[in-house]
Amino acid sequence: MYLIRGKHNLELFKKLYKDTKLHATIGNFDGLHKGHQSILSKIKKRAEETNASSIVFFTEPHASEYFAISTNTNAEAPPRICPWRKKFELLEEYGIDFAFFLKFNSSLRKMTPETFISDILEPVGLLSLTVGDDFRFGANRAGDFQLLREWGSKNNINVTNTETYLHLNERVSSTRIRKALLENNFSLAKELLGRPYTFAGKVVHGQHLGRTIGIPTANIWLPKQKLPISGVYAVRCFLDNKSIDGIANMGVRPTVGGSHPVLEVHLFNFNSNIYSKRLDVQFINKIREEKKFKNLDMLKSQIQEDIKTAKIFLSKTI
Repeated sequence: MYLIRGKHNLELFKKLYKDTKLHATIGNFDGLHKGHQSILSKIKKRAEETNASSIVFFTEPHASEYFAISTNTNAEAPPRICPWRKKFELLEEYGIDFAFFLKFNSSLRKMTPETFISDILEPVGLLSLTVGDDFRFGANRAGDFQLLREWGSKNNINVTNTETYLHLNERVSSTRIRKALLENNFSLAKELLGRPYTFAGKVVHGQHLGRTIGIPTANIWLPKQKLPISGVYAVRCFLDNKSIDGIANMGVRPTVGGSHPVLEVHLFNFNSNIYSKRLDVQFINKIREEKKFKNLDMLKSQIQEDIKTAKIFLSKTI
């Protein structure tokens, strides 16, 4: 999959793929859940039928994250289901030909819908554009499906919106998936995502406190965005295509005076150096909420109990 990194790389893209015709979609696609996958399937099918290619436009950071950071309010952006790197990998896995990465900044925020169309969409060379049923774009979210359809009609571009994708008579959405994860309903999250919920990251150095109590942990680098989970979990990890069971804590580690979110994973029967390697962590079941203990001995005792509980959950999960 070819990645176009920003508007300034459009000229290079057009030189390399000047005769390429594209079927496109645009959105945040957080989690790339089954609703998103339905849209991707449609543009891929159109591309196959017309001897064309597929392209996905997406913004980073998400608009809600940008506004949470740039404004002086106490509003918080919704937790990410997956970081942008995972999104890119999934788009490639689903067979998308091109991805257009648009940085959401002050310039993009102020861009009128008409300018977005003329400067971003028109230069690419679209045969069709498919958007979600609630899609809005441009400054003050002034652009909508009707504006896109009128533009498409004038330029012989087929602009369509999608029907709401339902599961158990409810709309599949990133919000619904976050709710399922917070409620420890990993089976529902898996059904909505079309795959188990996982987080992949690089193993980095931490404070090495786990080794002092005989329970070494791998610290996973986290992006600035929050994860939609919190607490202690039974996990199944994947390293170099090998499966390793373990237990994970997603939280601030109050017993040792932590203040920033950290994802720590203790791998069962494992003692290799894996710093700088990427670890995929699949969350199987929540064991308990994170809590503050009076001392490290009490923390160690609780973790040992958590490990026993985790092994029971994992033994029931193939």
